Amino acid sequence: SGCGEINDHLMELLIIINACKTASARRITAVLPCFPYARQDKKDKSRAPISAKLVANMLTVAGADHVITMDLHASQIQGFFDCPVDNLYGEPSVLRYIRENVPEWKNAIIVSPDAGGAKRATSIADHLDLDFALIHKERKKANEVSRMVLVGDVKDKVAILVDDMADTCGTLGLAAKTLMDNGASAVYAIVIHGVLSGKALDVINNSMLTRVVVTNTIPHAEKKKHCPKLDTIDVSAVLAEAIRRTHNGESVSYLFGLASI
Repeated sequence: SGCGEINDHLMELLIIINACKTASARRITAVLPCFPYARQDKKDKSRAPISAKLVANMLTVAGADHVITMDLHASQIQGFFDCPVDNLYGEPSVLRYIRENVPEWKNAIIVSPDAGGAKRATSIADHLDLDFALIHKERKKANEVSRMVLVGDVKDKVAILVDDMADTCGTLGLAAKTLMDNGASAVYAIVIHGVLSGKALDVINNSMLTRVVVTNTIPHAEKKKHCPKLDTIDVSAVLAEAIRRTHNGESVSYLFGLASI
């Protein structure tokens, strides 16, 4: 998974794939719960690298015949590969968590912390039959948000922030403050990939967030000890089922629906 000593892990994966290929393996499937360098999927400025495409090329050249990953930062990364890619969704697990663990979820509102995640948030809002709000953020430079504007009414509602990745958590902290200032009764954050780098844990502990929920695509057992607000959604069963179906030649399409395992 794309975490920790990421370059070491990626290099080890490529060497293992190549070792399997030279040992005449019939089929090689790479399972990457969090795709490394997924955020570098386009040129954001002149002369910038497209690292996600480079990682895709390296995996293909090393000998991977099939890639299984979860919630790519941008779905078009699948097009970087010349082999089949199964981009599994964490959404069914998120829906189940909200129904089972968020008190008064029927009086909630789903909030996207930026315009890019609006599609994901509206999909969840539709399935739960809830309202949807959007936060527009203006960045001065990468990883730093200058100000936020809320579009939608959150007064006296439980706000559920939904995003695909939490890195420094600056966005989540500011978004929670903006929502509370606008009258939200509580703020939950649900994120698929919890990178939680730098001062992320301090930001969460000092923020107005009631709980931050991340999936275990990136291990965070150590971080939970220092942050009581962290909670986990286990997605191992989804990945295990995808591996089983791929190995047995069964359809993986079932996992793209709202099948929560």
